[in-house]
Amino acid sequence: MSDLPTLPVTFRPGRTRAVLLTAGVAIFVVISVVALLLEQLGPGERLSFIVTGGLIFWVLAQLARVRVVADDSGVTVVNIAGKRRLDWAEIVQVNLRPGDPWVFLNLSDGTSLPALGIQPGIARERAIADARTLRALVEARSVRDPEQDQG
Repeated sequence: MSDLPTLPVTFRPGRTRAVLLTAGVAIFVVISVVALLLEQLGPGERLSFIVTGGLIFWVLAQLARVRVVADDSGVTVVNIAGKRRLDWAEIVQVNLRPGDPWVFLNLSDGTSLPALGIQPGIARERAIADARTLRALVEARSVRDPEQDQG
């Protein structure tokens, strides 16, 4: 188990994040410049262009904030619309099957939680390595049933 990372560790799609934030800034700047250069637009119309650019940037920034943070007491999954804190014992399995858009965590209550912070989109090998690391952390930190060890 010496190959496990020191906690806390954060998993996030770095390249995807860079692309999303760069695109967001570029879109906001282009829309704002267009709004200022179009002479036939009134102040309200210019403002609506700039607000629209700002909203597009905000949406892309929300997509870029996804991450999975593992620490001594558990895992925090930050997805687009929310954040969920899990104890290590709540995570039964970490799955990243071929074709999956991101990791899925099978939980002890029978549900599955998508973890968008590990996604094979642009950096497939990195996502596979991160999923394996998270799986190893879950296996090392989950509370085992002593009766299973006797059987």
